[in-house]
Amino acid sequence: VYMPPTEKENFDISMSGSLIGIGAVLVEQDHFIGVNEVVVGGAAWKQGELEAGDLILAVTQEGTDEESIDVGDMKINKVVKMIRGKKGTTVTLTVEKEDKSIKTISIVREKVSLKESYARGAVIDGKVGYIYLPSFYGQTRGRPDPAARFSATDVKKLLTIFEKRNVGGVVIDLRSNGGGLLDDARKMTGYFIKKGPVVQTQLPDGTVEVLADTDPAVNYTGKVVVLIDRFSASASEIVAAALQDYGRAVVVGAGPTHGKGTVQGLLDLDRANENPNDPPLGVLKLTVQQFFRINGSSTQRRGVSPDISFPDSYQHLETGERNLDNALPWREVEKLPYEHWSSITWDLAALRAKSLQRQSQSPYFTMAEQRGDLMKKRKDDSIIPLAKAKYEARNKAQQDEFDALSPDDKDAKPFFKVQPVEYAPAANNSDESKDAKKKLKAWSESLAKDPVVNESLLILRDML
Repeated sequence: VYMPPTEKENFDISMSGSLIGIGAVLVEQDHFIGVNEVVVGGAAWKQGELEAGDLILAVTQEGTDEESIDVGDMKINKVVKMIRGKKGTTVTLTVEKEDKSIKTISIVREKVSLKESYARGAVIDGKVGYIYLPSFYGQTRGRPDPAARFSATDVKKLLTIFEKRNVGGVVIDLRSNGGGLLDDARKMTGYFIKKGPVVQTQLPDGTVEVLADTDPAVNYTGKVVVLIDRFSASASEIVAAALQDYGRAVVVGAGPTHGKGTVQGLLDLDRANENPNDPPLGVLKLTVQQFFRINGSSTQRRGVSPDISFPDSYQHLETGERNLDNALPWREVEKLPYEHWSSITWDLAALRAKSLQRQSQSPYFTMAEQRGDLMKKRKDDSIIPLAKAKYEARNKAQQDEFDALSPDDKDAKPFFKVQPVEYAPAANNSDESKDAKKKLKAWSESLAKDPVVNESLLILRDML
């Protein structure tokens, strides 16, 4: 796949959880780009003049002979690209304030950490742990940065806290985690086992290599539930599959997962270009390996099937590797020798039966299943009335039918108490710390009302 420079930049940001910019969240607003939020601790926040609600009228780049570029009616991706740049350089924004006054603001770009893209942890009801991992992130290019965040390191910190607090079990939430660093998946699996193989990779010539955990230390010894969905992919599938094969965790959720059982490498096209003044060319993303579970089976196309399934509201979507053109086929290689986890004290069939009984009595899961069936039925309905009145009546009837199966959880009572774990806190009493606490509180309140997490916790408690 060819990745143009802008797409490559976004890819790097998603992998590292950081970017070079001014630290502002932008949104499209009528004909302009508006400032939705100024990130506390970022360059714009430190400069102090840019505010939420400002409209960006023009952008001027440092070191260019051009006048300010009018960004009216310009796509947000293009404006974002203009505002980002090299660390230490200056970008000047012409903005319209909410009082209609016009102001010119110059901001020096710097590194901005996207904290919402990092692992988050909490202790539930003072008894069990919870980790939300949005991706397997970390620094992939450039000179090593000692301040760079890695998913495996952050998860290890959370597990160390849980182990010290003697929580009996942990839920690892990998829903919608599209993957990332393969080695972080290997390390993360190793935190839960003594030692042994984690994943096999096969090269084009048929050579099979084994990525293994060689550290006999176990960072967390309690019970584990891994929560997945159909959008969990790649490195997420490696972790879920390995812990499932070892019998180290019970995998739950709506599945199977995406089914991406391949490894990609990036070929930088700029390395072949001898003229440094040319615009960047982007990269080629090449599939270089296929990976396999330690039991010999590939996750390619088939993904990872949960031990305990939840209803899938998105069953109508043709997602996953199996629905892509020219996707590699499912294959097998030889099974590796490995030892099952010795502390399995639960009966999987009994766990499944208890969960299915709860799901059948849950309004949320009942509606989720009905919603999935409804959308699947609509997908096959291709007859649309052309008369305006009938068309509008059909749309309203469909929306009412969907809304009836989509409960509003604003007034819903929390299922459990959430105590967020701040494993990388900002300086005490700083504005950045206060902002982080505010966002953690909002996240905790949302988490406490999540029925899928609640059922995962109930399964974990059955294991305990």
